[in-house]
Amino acid sequence: MKVLAAMSGGVDSAVAAARAVDEGHDVVGVHLALSRMPGTLRTGSRGCCTIEDSMDARRVAGQLGIPFYVWDFSDRFKADVVDNFIEEYREGRTPNPCLRCNEKIKFEAVLDRAMALGFDKVVTGHYAEVHIDDDGNPQLHRSAEWAKDQSYVLGVLTTEQVRHCYFPLGQTPSKDEVRAEADRRGFSVASKPDSHDICFIPDGDTQGFLDDKLGVEPGEIVDRDGAVVGSHEGTHRYTVGQRKGLQIGYPAEDGKPRYVLDIRPVSKEVVVGPKEALDTIELSGSRISFAGIDPVASGLSRGLYDAGVLVSCEPFGCEVQVRAHGDSYPATAWIDAGHLRVRVVDPISGVAPGQSAVLYVGTRVLGQVTIDHTVSADQESLSRA
Repeated sequence: MKVLAAMSGGVDSAVAAARAVDEGHDVVGVHLALSRMPGTLRTGSRGCCTIEDSMDARRVAGQLGIPFYVWDFSDRFKADVVDNFIEEYREGRTPNPCLRCNEKIKFEAVLDRAMALGFDKVVTGHYAEVHIDDDGNPQLHRSAEWAKDQSYVLGVLTTEQVRHCYFPLGQTPSKDEVRAEADRRGFSVASKPDSHDICFIPDGDTQGFLDDKLGVEPGEIVDRDGAVVGSHEGTHRYTVGQRKGLQIGYPAEDGKPRYVLDIRPVSKEVVVGPKEALDTIELSGSRISFAGIDPVASGLSRGLYDAGVLVSCEPFGCEVQVRAHGDSYPATAWIDAGHLRVRVVDPISGVAPGQSAVLYVGTRVLGQVTIDHTVSADQESLSRA
């Protein structure tokens, strides 16, 4: 195949590109220039996609003897990822920028350009697998190494995007094996640390970044009965489930810690309460995508389509995961009037609007929904103001 290897400058993408070369594919390497922020140009930046990363990627491509290019997606990255991140916090939500980057940049934008240039697939260093069923339909699955599994952040991919993805590391049993392979190949990135934090906030100060973008918006901290228990300088400083930094100044009547239960940016209120009130029994949202054929086409449910879009279906069994490195929970899901609803068997603590709920059937990623609403285990809806 003619494949485009997305090379971040890290060890995973380096080994993925090398394996594609070993398999005889016609491989071209590309590094994505995503941010023009000054902090991402310094050695020691804690995210990814720095100038140093592009040089590391170029060096590996040279060792592999493959062509190498840098594609500038910084304008689109700012619009689809950075600006979205800021706007989500403005609206009292908790986004996952890495997931949005996968959706809008690393796969949508890159795949569109790759397909236009005649490539068959895009290769990345993600830990996940693509299977093709007996009818030729693509399926996204968890990787062999569940501790490193990255299928959650790929849950936003569409059926056609999955069809054109190739993940050479999907069956690798451990990250140590990948590093050892990189060392044998003489790659300087063999011992390079994994990237962490948000790449466009290189100093790791998310609150400072949001303060700079959103400014000071004073408001009240209230309990579930509406009684004022404190004040704040901006709802963007809080996320559902947060315990520290509330600065309420005095304990609750029962002496137990209080947690953020809801964020209401319109009224500028942050709602706090006991930890047990964080238990979520149901979640829902309307921004739905399927990483392969949908539950009705898969035979999991029966439903109705409108202009080719699944707008309703009967309940079906699955598991749901709401955090990149979190547990998955047995659940029942269904679509009602264009909204995907998920009800878990046992409550999940601290689910925040803006997160993605990714559905699994076994190891297969069925799809995902961006969470708009949650219902607490005591049936009290944490409604958005």
